[in-house]
Amino acid sequence: MAAKHLIIVCGEPSGDLNAACLAQAIKEINPSIKISGVGGHLLRQAGAEIFYDIKDLSVIGLFDALKKLPLFFSLRKLILQKIQEERPAAIILVDFSGFNLRLAKAIAKRLPVIYYVSPQVWASRQGRVKTIKKYIHKMIVLFKFEEEFYKKHGIDAEFTGHPLLDIARPSTEKKEFLTSLNLSDAKTTIALLPGSRQSEINNLLPIMLETARIIADKIQNVQFMIAKSPQVSPEIYDKWLGRVNLDGSTPLTINPERSRRIDLRIIEGKTYDCLNAADFCLVCSGTATLETAIIGKPFAIIYKMNLFNYLLYRPQVKIPYIGMVNIVAGKMIVPEFIQFKATPPQIASVALEIFRDPAAREQMKQGLAQVRSALGFSGASLRAAKIVVDFINK
Repeated sequence: MAAKHLIIVCGEPSGDLNAACLAQAIKEINPSIKISGVGGHLLRQAGAEIFYDIKDLSVIGLFDALKKLPLFFSLRKLILQKIQEERPAAIILVDFSGFNLRLAKAIAKRLPVIYYVSPQVWASRQGRVKTIKKYIHKMIVLFKFEEEFYKKHGIDAEFTGHPLLDIARPSTEKKEFLTSLNLSDAKTTIALLPGSRQSEINNLLPIMLETARIIADKIQNVQFMIAKSPQVSPEIYDKWLGRVNLDGSTPLTINPERSRRIDLRIIEGKTYDCLNAADFCLVCSGTATLETAIIGKPFAIIYKMNLFNYLLYRPQVKIPYIGMVNIVAGKMIVPEFIQFKATPPQIASVALEIFRDPAAREQMKQGLAQVRSALGFSGASLRAAKIVVDFINK
């Protein structure tokens, strides 16, 4: 009997990470299962045959999506062709809801559709629940409240926990890591995580750098790290940094007319080590907020998008928070600076308040520990993989 074949479709770096963990776990259960699909370097490293790379797929908001419509139509056609040629046992759609839910409509009558990493229908555009109920045969969700939400709507959903619990771990002790960067463990260390998309870097990095300047002018013995995304070209960072030596040997002057030089390093591919070494973090809203919560570091959430995209998106959001840590907690445990509130003076003011108040830092850490507990237990990817394998074996 021919080995079973699964197609996986993701469209963003976070989806690539989750898809890779799932694919690797499926291979552990049954190495004979063939996996191919749309993904990035992580899914490829996990043993999948990538027939389309996601490097140009990521979008934020309606206007970005409209610009890439021809690309999405071409990709949809390619996936349908692969399904026709290879007759997979099932297709696994990972997040990337704008594309994947439309794809599900086109393929649900041809083969079983599994959705992994739920669209945030509980936050906005709840009408998509009807689409999910009609075209998705199995939902695998990362949060317990998502399972409860879907079951209320009569949708077959299973909670497996979050795979980041097995992933978000530093590889190096704090002092050793800082020493390797010619930084001091005696100084206050602040990590900047401006996102994994080019548009996020362009929108958030200048805000974070100006916030860093203000903080450096207010307190002594402070140093900064930028956790660089491997998916984003160094030139994008250089544009905002002005003059920086990527090997970290030279401190950076952000604006020599307004401020003294600040000690800053760019570190690529070591986000968890950056978080572990930090005393405080400025974090782009998204998966990185959960990674920061798991490692247990106090932080502020920052997000800003194209104004037209924001004006279209904001009225659709029906929950009071945007950060996943606050959504999971059901209350504000981490300050959010979104769009018009994402100004360096406001962010720096709150960050300095937290620095100066040990009780506030401890309260935030306790809240983050509760969020970590709510994410479930280790082994989430393996549990999800068992659901997939059992499903296709029926």
